[in-house]
Amino acid sequence: MDKDAYKALKETLLSQKKHGYDLVQAAELPEMEAYCRTYMTFLDAGKTERLCAAEAVRLAEEAGYRPYTRGMDVKSGDKLYLCNRGKSVLLAHIGEKSLAEGAQITAAHIDSPRLDLKPNPLYEDSELAFFKTHYYGGIRKYQWVTIPLELRGVVALKDGTSVCVNIGEDEGDPRLVITDLLPHLGQEQAKKPLASAIPGETLNLLLGSRPIGGEEESGRVKLAVMQLLHEKYGITEDDLTSAELEAVPAVKACEIGLDRSMIGAYGHDDRVCAYAALRALLDLAKTPEKTAVCVLADKEEIGSDGVTGMQSAAFDTFMEDLCDAQGVPVRACFEQSFCLSADVTAAYDPDYAEVYEKRNAALLNYGIGLCKYTGARGKSGASDADAETVAYVRRLFDDAGVIWQIAELGKVDAGGGGTVAMYMANRNITTLDAGVPVLSMHAPFEIVSKLDCYETYKGMKAVYQAEM
Repeated sequence: MDKDAYKALKETLLSQKKHGYDLVQAAELPEMEAYCRTYMTFLDAGKTERLCAAEAVRLAEEAGYRPYTRGMDVKSGDKLYLCNRGKSVLLAHIGEKSLAEGAQITAAHIDSPRLDLKPNPLYEDSELAFFKTHYYGGIRKYQWVTIPLELRGVVALKDGTSVCVNIGEDEGDPRLVITDLLPHLGQEQAKKPLASAIPGETLNLLLGSRPIGGEEESGRVKLAVMQLLHEKYGITEDDLTSAELEAVPAVKACEIGLDRSMIGAYGHDDRVCAYAALRALLDLAKTPEKTAVCVLADKEEIGSDGVTGMQSAAFDTFMEDLCDAQGVPVRACFEQSFCLSADVTAAYDPDYAEVYEKRNAALLNYGIGLCKYTGARGKSGASDADAETVAYVRRLFDDAGVIWQIAELGKVDAGGGGTVAMYMANRNITTLDAGVPVLSMHAPFEIVSKLDCYETYKGMKAVYQAEM
């Protein structure tokens, strides 16, 4: 076989995946940069699920979406949203076709790993005041010590009102921190495995050291801290029992690398996919063929349970109400629907190559990662999309010029993770996982590629605009 024939055969039969920057059109690069700037703004505005939901609602209303209430008339072209308890958001752009023909759905989550305050958090020890925390989601505890943290959330009062707390975000604000042992005295600590070197009960936020009152009094530093909180927010210690206060990294999203090709921030998992799903919906230039639905769920990091999680009836109720307005059984809608479970995947890191299977790992700058299955080891906790579904998304993305790659979350026996995919699939909705590859996932500071962010946005738009 001559060289030309061999080359032609190779190009025809073998996979020819290329680096994203060898495929992306030069004319798209300014749009990519502009998209990433708006994404970074979204990240800074939404460091908790409540803040993220509020920002999503603000952007939706700015784009002409209006709140949905049960019993409203629903017609083609309507742009509707429902905010579930201030912590998750459901949006729909009603399509030209009946919901009997299904909906094109993207489902992402807007909660991220963090530290929650315990119900009775405030204490004093050795004349230092602290807040006790309980970590939320899968964190590596050693990453959360000695970094500046801010406190965000709400305190719900008995009279039915709520107070928003923001300590550490604004310029000039104090920051909070969790201390660590000095290396001079850390010999025994250094011998422990990473998972146990920093016990969860030592993740306590340092609040203050300056006492008030006479030296014969006890708890003077704790009282001084509570006085400051009362002066600013009008709350007492008892009010903290009905609070949702979260310690999150006091860091803003920024460009990473001398070439500025990446974005570093807290909360890429999964706000990078949530924003792509939201922005793509808001940017639809015309009414889609099928109804386009965006789900921004809460509680994914702890199993998607609870009234704002993907396992709750909130999504079913929203869809059933829309279907009822068209005289369509929701089960008939679901069986004709498609969902892109929009969640991040692990980006291949050459410094830790031993836990990846490189042929099936997502690489930075190779586009949105398609995950046929997630789960752990024997695919436990996965929806495991069928071959026809993967082929459908391949065709959809190729037709729309979306740069994509196959992704898997590490070696078979190395561990694993889950998404909301199985909860959508359990509703009889055809589902596939897809999302942005992330370096240092679940760390207080994660890294993504700008190109992958933009291609994910294009992929979400292709899902909404699908005609079949």
